[in-house]
Amino acid sequence: MTSTTSTTNVPLSLAHVVDTPAHRDGNVLRWLAAYTASMTGDSVYYIALSWAAVQSGTPAQAGVVMSVSALPRALLMLGGGVIADRLGPRRVVIGSDAVRCAAVLAVAALLFLAAPGLWVLALLALVFGIVDAVFMPAVGALPARVTSRGQLARVQGMRGLGIRFASVVGGPLGGLAVAVGGAAAAFAFAGVLIAISVPLLVSVRIRELPADDREADGGTVGGEGGAEVAGVMGARDGKAGGKAVVGGAWDDLCVGLRYIRRHPVLAPLMLAIALGDLGFVGPLNVGLTLLAEERGWGAAGMGWVLGGFGVGAGCASLLLAVRGRVPHAGHVMVYACLGGAVAIGALAFVPGVVAAAGVALLIGLLAGLSGALCGALLQTQADPAYLGRVTAVASLVSLGFAPLSMPLSAAAIGAWGTVPVFVTSAAVCGLGALVALCARNLRRAELPT
Repeated sequence: MTSTTSTTNVPLSLAHVVDTPAHRDGNVLRWLAAYTASMTGDSVYYIALSWAAVQSGTPAQAGVVMSVSALPRALLMLGGGVIADRLGPRRVVIGSDAVRCAAVLAVAALLFLAAPGLWVLALLALVFGIVDAVFMPAVGALPARVTSRGQLARVQGMRGLGIRFASVVGGPLGGLAVAVGGAAAAFAFAGVLIAISVPLLVSVRIRELPADDREADGGTVGGEGGAEVAGVMGARDGKAGGKAVVGGAWDDLCVGLRYIRRHPVLAPLMLAIALGDLGFVGPLNVGLTLLAEERGWGAAGMGWVLGGFGVGAGCASLLLAVRGRVPHAGHVMVYACLGGAVAIGALAFVPGVVAAAGVALLIGLLAGLSGALCGALLQTQADPAYLGRVTAVASLVSLGFAPLSMPLSAAAIGAWGTVPVFVTSAAVCGLGALVALCARNLRRAELPT
């Protein structure tokens, strides 16, 4: 991969990334601005899509349009990780944002000129799903290429702040655009926001990897999968071990999956992430709505609880962005997961909305901290040659499998009530933390200084 990206990207000197903290590094700040603009555009896009779908068809048809992107995103995510590793994450993110921008602006133009119907909205959602399958692994792999490993915890905190900003600001901006000019104006506004990210990303410089990373990127990777990686990576340069080798995308994917399975830190970390997300997504989405209805908190009360969660997650991101490094990262991640699991279970026993908002704040703080540390550990433990595929697997777990817990949680609450479901979900999250606690290498993992 080094040979692929070095001809098109301006390398960032190693001395620069080591000496400059991420929050003062103009290169990182340009990346953060691009990422935040793109995510804010996404938020506006979803508001525009849902509004246009509801206006153009029945609620059931609108639901189908909103879910069209999920299937290609889940099916193609692992392949997207291979593409990110083969072409380089910066190039893939730039191309993905350019395609998304063009698609959204094209639909905006169609809506300004005519009323094309639901099929155009469904096609747009399909395009977004396909592009997201490539975009998400590349986005996850890019931070390790714009800063040093010692700054990745801080970058994860900054990225979390960008996500919070996009979610808080994007919704109102999308609603305002719809109110002023309808769905067409909202789509146009989303396209402009996504377009802002492209020149910013073009100006981002890719760091020059240190010797040990270049070795991994070029094919000499330690561990049982090293020989296979040498063959696949060498195939990109036309040879491996002095012999011509033809390596396909399927080979890259299989090698990447074996690499994760055999890695002493990444394998248990992926399992811990999967269990944590399965236990977390259901109760904090569908379950919270049903809990608020059951307790008589109303929509306003649910808003306070969600606000508490958002504030807690934002505080965790801000803490990491300011602090920069977390000593004993593996231990902190494990105990944050355990504490978050207990807090999720406790939420079902809190009678008042004020206390529930306080518990939700604690959940957001602990979940935000553990999530950011999981992301930082993924990026520092994985060899650069695998970052796209590692991120793809983590994204598939979080965005492909974990949402399946939402209808299951809703059905279970209808059958047995909120308390048993929240307690079960807390137990699943706790099991993920126990997996991490029992994995010695993960428990003792540290972030680089």
